[in-house]
Amino acid sequence: MLKWAIIFFVISVIAGIFGFTGVASGARGIAKVLFFIALAIFLIVLVFGVLLGVMVF
Repeated sequence: MLKWAIIFFVISVIAGIFGFTGVASGARGIAKVLFFIALAIFLIVLVFGVLLGVMVF
């Protein structure tokens, strides 16, 4: 998911350079959403990993 966020960020930067502001803002919004979803999934997995690690040991 983080890979897609980076891809949409690059598309946004390139579209912004060429003046396609509508495409750039759309790609930026998608990249932002995907980044925060990936961040939330990472934090959930991290919390569960710590909790399950404590339960095992």
